[in-house]
Amino acid sequence: MTGGGYALQPDGSVVVAVSLPGPGHGRVRVLVHAVNRARALTRLRNLGLRAVYLRGNADPPTPDEVSAVLHHPDGVVWRGAEAGLWQPMRALLRAGARA
Repeated sequence: MTGGGYALQPDGSVVVAVSLPGPGHGRVRVLVHAVNRARALTRLRNLGLRAVYLRGNADPPTPDEVSAVLHHPDGVVWRGAEAGLWQPMRALLRAGARA
């Protein structure tokens, strides 16, 4: 994994952003909202992304990214490197199953 970071929210929660290789999408940017960084990474691992680690805060989420994930009901979204629309995580998992 290269590129990732987090942003603390006023309520104490965090938004974690990680860049991962994606199936047929080059790289994807995944955002997750959780009560803390460890819980955010656990949510991603529970979705099947086992090798996800966050080392440092080199590439934190932008304010637009934070807004996107906070307004999504699941609290986990992604988009491809070509900067398309934010998608729910289940769409990425379906794409990975087909690839």
